[in-house]
Amino acid sequence: MQIKDLAINEGKIVTLQGWVSNKREGKGIAFVILRDGSGFCQCIVAAENIGEENFEQVKKLGLESAISVTGKVVRDEKQIGGYEIHVSELFVYQSVSDYPIQKKEHGVEFLMDHRHLWLRSQRQWAIMKIRNTIIFAIHNFFQKEGFVQADAPLFTANACEGTTNLFETDFYGQPAYLSQSGQLYGEAMAMALGKIYTFGPTFRAEKSKTRRHLSEFWMIEPEMAFYDLFQNMDLIEQFLQYVVKEVIDKSSEELSILGRDVEVLKKSSSPFVRLTYTEAVDIIQAKKAVNGRTTIETLEQDLNNAETQLRRVMEEIIDRENKVATPGMKKGEVNFNLAKIAQLKNEAKDLEEELRNIPNWLNSAKNFQYGSDFGGSDETVLTRLFDVPVMVYDWPHEVKAFYLKRNPEDERFARGVDVLAPEGYGEIVGGGERETDEQKLRSKIIEHELPMHEFEWYLDLRRFGSVPHSGFGLGLERLVAWVCKLNHVRETIPFPRMYGRIAP
Repeated sequence: MQIKDLAINEGKIVTLQGWVSNKREGKGIAFVILRDGSGFCQCIVAAENIGEENFEQVKKLGLESAISVTGKVVRDEKQIGGYEIHVSELFVYQSVSDYPIQKKEHGVEFLMDHRHLWLRSQRQWAIMKIRNTIIFAIHNFFQKEGFVQADAPLFTANACEGTTNLFETDFYGQPAYLSQSGQLYGEAMAMALGKIYTFGPTFRAEKSKTRRHLSEFWMIEPEMAFYDLFQNMDLIEQFLQYVVKEVIDKSSEELSILGRDVEVLKKSSSPFVRLTYTEAVDIIQAKKAVNGRTTIETLEQDLNNAETQLRRVMEEIIDRENKVATPGMKKGEVNFNLAKIAQLKNEAKDLEEELRNIPNWLNSAKNFQYGSDFGGSDETVLTRLFDVPVMVYDWPHEVKAFYLKRNPEDERFARGVDVLAPEGYGEIVGGGERETDEQKLRSKIIEHELPMHEFEWYLDLRRFGSVPHSGFGLGLERLVAWVCKLNHVRETIPFPRMYGRIAP
């Protein structure tokens, strides 16, 4: 059986198979934290129950040793998962003594080089479980709403938004590209099936090392016939609210492991904020206050708070280090303080990063030029004032993709929408209403200097039964990062591929 099934087997004798994720010992007794992929469980191993010879084996078990244990399931709410095993039998598949990732602080590059092993840690386990919950919720939502999953090709002859950020490859003697989006093909399939969604890997050859960028990531791209921009926005809101609620309901243990404040996520059940581009710029530039606060005032207060918190954290680190250095402290208290020091140092790193970033965000707010696209700093500045996702729509057409429809009431603007996650996470969804007029679309293809002959099939969609239609693209990894409150998208996917990293 698996650890996840312990609750329905309370009081019974069961056998678990898994790996040692942690261990501590006392005289004649060992406390082994076992993991089996479904969860974590404390196993109490006493020499008097398994024999001295077997207990000697237990004492030699290092991290990630593979074992099976048999024993009684006992309820204990203080333990991880709420249950523990009182072991009567133990078998060792493999005893490990030199596992590379130890219970100490490792650098990011070391952990990334050992990603195949890092995935076994409790934190990474929780992230991957939440990713799975999100993926399952996405499929459930669209299937319940009558969408058909339709797959777009990964090899394309044309670029969706230009070739500057595409990986080019040879396709039997002719150039081809790894897809940056399945959207154009999604439009074709929506004209056949009404409402479709694609779900697959996409590729961007951006030489960027920001916390939001991957070279290979997963996109969910619905396309809907007879939808305008505002119906599209309604669907996006319903969709994100459904997915977040599913995570809250089904992944509470994993969110707790990550220390995620669930009350913050619950706020997203409220209606999303909707702003035109012009309204959003006024807020960024501090011309307009939100709940009595401007961006400049908020960021300056954030800067003061971060400085105060960092001083407090550094003082506590010094205090605890002095305690540990004092002779006579019990081993358990030493270990507690060392663990707390490691936690505080991580907190200090986050605060130091904020102190580096906030001046950049302030500069962005003070110097943003109307008509520009939003960068990461601009998105952060805007979302610092809201605790629900923000939808920014009606963008200057120059900064948006060629296929977006113009606002019929003011053609300076394209009917696009970006959804920005709160807490400074920025864009997780981009979409909009598609242009239906063939001649306007032709002029935009020329304006973007794209090869017309590669888009003749796409123009066919405007020649034969053209209707109003809309869609959007959701970056799965960015959604996982926000839901889990992660500092970098590299932790949101099992094996990240990004600028400078293609292994393991």
